[in-house]
Amino acid sequence: MAYRDLNEFISDLEKKGELLHIKEPVSPYLEITEITDRVCKEHGPALLFENVRGYNIPVLTNAFGSYRRMCLALGVNRLEEIGEEIDHFFQAEAPDSLIKKLKLIPKLKRLSNVFPKLVKKAPCQEVVLMDREVDLGKFPILHCWPKDGGPFITLPLVFTKHPITGVRNVGMYRLQVYDKNTTGMHWHPHKGGAQHYRVSERLGKRLEVAVAIGPDPATTYAATAPLPEDMDEILFSGFIRNEPVEMVRCITIDHEVPAHSQIVLEGYVEPYERRLEGPFGDHTGYYSLPDEYPVFHITCITHRKDLIYPATIVGRPPMEDCYMAKATERIFLPLIKKQLPEIIDINLPIEGVFHNLALVSIDKRYPGHAKKVMHALWGLGQMMFTKIIIVFDKEVDVQNISEALWRLGNNIDPKRDIIFSEGPVDALDHAAPQPLFGSKMGIDATRKWKEEGFKRQWPDVVEMDKEIKEKIDHLWKKLF
Repeated sequence: MAYRDLNEFISDLEKKGELLHIKEPVSPYLEITEITDRVCKEHGPALLFENVRGYNIPVLTNAFGSYRRMCLALGVNRLEEIGEEIDHFFQAEAPDSLIKKLKLIPKLKRLSNVFPKLVKKAPCQEVVLMDREVDLGKFPILHCWPKDGGPFITLPLVFTKHPITGVRNVGMYRLQVYDKNTTGMHWHPHKGGAQHYRVSERLGKRLEVAVAIGPDPATTYAATAPLPEDMDEILFSGFIRNEPVEMVRCITIDHEVPAHSQIVLEGYVEPYERRLEGPFGDHTGYYSLPDEYPVFHITCITHRKDLIYPATIVGRPPMEDCYMAKATERIFLPLIKKQLPEIIDINLPIEGVFHNLALVSIDKRYPGHAKKVMHALWGLGQMMFTKIIIVFDKEVDVQNISEALWRLGNNIDPKRDIIFSEGPVDALDHAAPQPLFGSKMGIDATRKWKEEGFKRQWPDVVEMDKEIKEKIDHLWKKLF
């Protein structure tokens, strides 16, 4: 069963020993970050700060900060299950027999749960603040790192609609608090919300925006998922949950938001209005540099009566967002395989902060195959940001970093096996010579073939005979 809301998720974390209550008084200025960072580095539990100085609202951090909690959030035993379910849907056949028609019934039922359900009353609208009552200072918004430009809302689901088509986009973009009713809107140029804003600017129109904070955990994850453009994240959440997401109409703008959110901000961004945003201690482990971004004007705030403020801390890995990224790796691998069936596995190491490094194993079928895979991956959605792609043969376990590095060191000739390309880079890539554009490196760590110009004999890997290994397996307990 999917969690109805964040409260149910917190209750389940408590029952499963995955939640620690912090009762000591702490400040949202730096102190919550320092505590959370230490717990993240020790792979510790979710944290509920019950005594936040200056506020009577508890703060939740690190709720997604382990593989187990990510599985709980998404309602699975293994992160791969969702990807396998997606792959199963792609294998649907035309129901030209009774058996095939019967097999199609569960899929149709699953699809019926994808579409959101509109409700008239919602917990997120128990309290309504408008006009002079609108004040972000009422909430324990964290000032995370010493050089941050101010407090930041770090776990917001930002809702926009395409000004022409009306198609919804939900993304997670940090919001720097400027004052009681304005924030920055950190839209990277490559994101769906930024595209909606570009269209609204060309039309000279104001773009309405809603921000939901703290819906159910699956919906929070869905906002981070690298879905194809114009695919609704709320539908994806319904698929993950196997239950419709309950939505409610906003009070002052033409948007629908998750009914069980903790807080909802309603407002707009004006065309061509910019303000300096940042710096911000980001998921790369470095401060992202200040830059000009759109301004979000808040006209209405609604929230639960007894709300909990969820936040995430990002910084030098491992942090909570790393586990959300690993969930994405596992969930979307089957979709990548549909386009590149030669791929066996992909590992985006936590230390690579999502987009800096990819280890890929392939079923190599022809000369130059590794290089073809590199270029194909750079052409796939957010994989375009990957700075380094290393391709291995199919027998290499790319989830085993030790094995991958051993193969890498042994199998490449740098002059022959390293290629460079250019293209878009992540907006947070501070090493690129200019914003948003830079170089990529591909490394072919596969076994080289004669057809690829390799004239020598490729050596065998040192391995023990199978019979000897089995014999020693039987003796092992007697030896020690």
